[in-house]
Amino acid sequence: MPMPNPGPARPRTGPRPLALHLAVQTASWLASQAALPLLRKGSPVWKGPLEAQADELRQSLDDANLPPEAFERAVAQEGERRLKAFLEGVRRYQTHPHRRAVPPPPVAWTEGTTRLLAYGEAGPPVLLVPSLVNRADILDLTLERSLARDLAGQGFRVFLVDWDGPGDIEKNFGLDDYIAGRLVRILDHLRQAGGEKVAVVGYCMGGLLALALAQLRAQDVASLALLATPWDFHQPNPEPGQLMAALEAPLEMILQTQGEMPVDMLQAFFASLDPDLVPRKFRAFAGVDPANPKANDFIVLEDWINDGVALAAPVARQCLFGWYGANRPAKGEWLVGGQAIYPQDLRLPSLVMVPEQDRIVPPASAIPLARALPNAKLVMVPAGHIGMMSGRTAPEICYRPLGAWLKNPRP
Repeated sequence: MPMPNPGPARPRTGPRPLALHLAVQTASWLASQAALPLLRKGSPVWKGPLEAQADELRQSLDDANLPPEAFERAVAQEGERRLKAFLEGVRRYQTHPHRRAVPPPPVAWTEGTTRLLAYGEAGPPVLLVPSLVNRADILDLTLERSLARDLAGQGFRVFLVDWDGPGDIEKNFGLDDYIAGRLVRILDHLRQAGGEKVAVVGYCMGGLLALALAQLRAQDVASLALLATPWDFHQPNPEPGQLMAALEAPLEMILQTQGEMPVDMLQAFFASLDPDLVPRKFRAFAGVDPANPKANDFIVLEDWINDGVALAAPVARQCLFGWYGANRPAKGEWLVGGQAIYPQDLRLPSLVMVPEQDRIVPPASAIPLARALPNAKLVMVPAGHIGMMSGRTAPEICYRPLGAWLKNPRP
């Protein structure tokens, strides 16, 4: 199949929101310089494990016996070096010629902005459900890193839900519309077309959508696999949930004014989980040879990250305030189609794959779902949230084990 002609490339503006990432680094640089005199005097109050690190740093400074002016100058120079390296990484990213190019799969079904993409000629049907926040491309990123194509190569007939962004029809959608509406109709289509029960695989937020679909239509689902799927949103740290609850009023004003949660607001929220992650990535990219294949990998992944999708206002309320703020799934208070979603009641064979280094969905948030499902197998994956799908080892640590389990789904 020929590669698609992507047409004129859109200029890159990421990492989004760029102004936030610049502000965080500048503030860190200036705050580091301002804190130096306080550090030497031992006046800052450190929390938890930071106290031991601060004591060790203070002792190292005392042992080095550096003139204060020399150390202050070194800190200023390091801050400047980091900011310049970040800006160089951003420049290289924005001007790099590489673009994602994969053969477009056939479209098996459409409704509104949602498409169902088909991979593979025959085999047991597998439905892949991605998040509503990011594009479905993460499950078909490149020819070498594509869960959809890999499962098709393992003998499955794979169907990937491509949500796209909310259009005129979806602008007032809530989660019920996506799950009890779109996903149920997709499942009906697959059952009518092939007759077989369908294995359902959800990734990230898509795992929660898949879980609810499986409970609503358990009679049509062969098995359920949940990858990097959150459940207890207040574990291991309740502070993000408390912050979301505190921000509900101002965020509600944005939702009422714009009718959606803008992409940059969502990106800012996820950046807050690890504020230095994006700066670290782009500083490192500044030192990568543009001709190195690793540069292309970085480009394709960052293009996906920075091509996020806005959330319709009702969905944003349910996810940000209901999930993160009120922790309704773990409390048994999340309702879909009038039903409370109780994984304890789902008897389907289930697989829960949890990335060990996940910062977006920490293991402590995902593992309780495996414990709640009565017929679940828990598999820890040596990767991060995105790396389990897009990393160089993804086929070995995720795609193949998932395919093997789908062929013989047992707890």
